[in-house]
Amino acid sequence: MITSNFEKIEVIYRFMKVKGIGTVQTNKLLLSIKGRQSSIEIEQQIRMALNDSQKNDFDNESIVIDNSKSKFPIDFVSLLDNNYPDDLKRYLSTNTPSVLSYIGNLNLLNKKKVGFSGSRKVSDKGIAITKDCVEQLSEKDICIVSGYAAGVDHIAHYTAIEQGASTIIVLPEGIESFRIKKEFKNIWDWDRVLVLSEFMPDDKWTASRAMLRNNTIIGLSDIVVVVEAGETGGSLDAGLKTIEKGKYLFVPQYGVVPDSALGNNMLINKGAFPIKMKQETGRANLSKMFELLGISNKYGLFF
Repeated sequence: MITSNFEKIEVIYRFMKVKGIGTVQTNKLLLSIKGRQSSIEIEQQIRMALNDSQKNDFDNESIVIDNSKSKFPIDFVSLLDNNYPDDLKRYLSTNTPSVLSYIGNLNLLNKKKVGFSGSRKVSDKGIAITKDCVEQLSEKDICIVSGYAAGVDHIAHYTAIEQGASTIIVLPEGIESFRIKKEFKNIWDWDRVLVLSEFMPDDKWTASRAMLRNNTIIGLSDIVVVVEAGETGGSLDAGLKTIEKGKYLFVPQYGVVPDSALGNNMLINKGAFPIKMKQETGRANLSKMFELLGISNKYGLFF
């Protein structure tokens, strides 16, 4: 059965499909009509914003949200809703996704969050550092945000769930395609997982959508960790955008740099905090990260 929320989202999606309407225009309109409760009211306001040609496009567009196409129950949050993540609005401003589809526990958005990015072909050193960092963050109930790709993303999500912590998966495609990977099935817990997509439910993966997904990971996260960045590519781009937008970036500083991490020193030179190993424990020193997250120990001192 289609809920009233689904009906509102269908109207918004129809508007987004109109020729000449982009994210900025959609967001401007949604913010101007925030508080409208019915899909009929929203449609009336949308029609007032369109010219005759666009009205024809809007009227001819048919979108029906069909939850049966997904293996899991999907819901939606839009800029019309009070529980839309403020982090994204602050970071992406007028380019924030107009609608987010989701599966799982939306309350995870209220936690302190650290995003992880890195090579799909991560080195053994990178695997160890990712696990170590996520284990330490999980002990402090920090939510781990990543993109569900092979390599660093996979390790970050898996370690968080395995450690009893929480994780947010940000997809580079429509949410209808989401499946729980077989490696995760024995540890999966929907109370501690949120799956998000900024794309229409049936959209397929593209490289440009993967880059937009990276922006959303950065926007949702209080701090970003790029475990291994190449000299070019998505992880390097994510790191540079994090620095450019004034967010805290942490990057492992290797003695012998793996081929998959040739961009790490570039990010450190541009202002990322280096992650170094504690000689006495052999574990990553995350004291600065904990300080920036505002996490203190039982004595009230920052780690």
